[in-house]
Amino acid sequence: MEEQLRLIAQRILALREIAGETEEAVAAMLQLPVEMYRRYEGGEADIPVSVLHRLARFFGVELSALLTGEEPRLHGYCLVRRGKGVSVERRREYAYQHLAFNFAHKKAEPFLVTVAPKLDAEISLNSHPGQEFNYVLAGELKIVVGGREMVLHAGDALFFDAAQPHGMLALGDEPAEFLAVVM
Repeated sequence: MEEQLRLIAQRILALREIAGETEEAVAAMLQLPVEMYRRYEGGEADIPVSVLHRLARFFGVELSALLTGEEPRLHGYCLVRRGKGVSVERRREYAYQHLAFNFAHKKAEPFLVTVAPKLDAEISLNSHPGQEFNYVLAGELKIVVGGREMVLHAGDALFFDAAQPHGMLALGDEPAEFLAVVM
């Protein structure tokens, strides 16, 4: 994970320099303290997928270009076999697999997300522009959106304004798995 984080941080730094932006300007766009942004760009802190998504939009590149260093090439369709999505390990609480990493000009970013259960854990909240759709595939998932707590089971779905602070926590002793589509 550390090597992947270092490579992503290098790509962000290069894009910022190519764009002629300052650290302060990018941090302001992300609504983050400059020191936090510097930690992301320096590869010293896990970067939430929501931040990566906003950076990709800001710099006019595909999210998968930040994650893999390669621009997506597919236009007609993108088939991703079970377990073959690009792993995105940006937050310790969640394991992401990008399910359309090689499709160019996506209007949404689909992820398979696995949340390991943690007893007595606090839910870490984040927010980002756009909307999000979550569909629970397995396990139980406590989701907080805009201060409201909900428990979702396999087959339950939730669509929400992702600008509202939100986070997830697996309940019970089994991991929760869900499809997250960020638009």
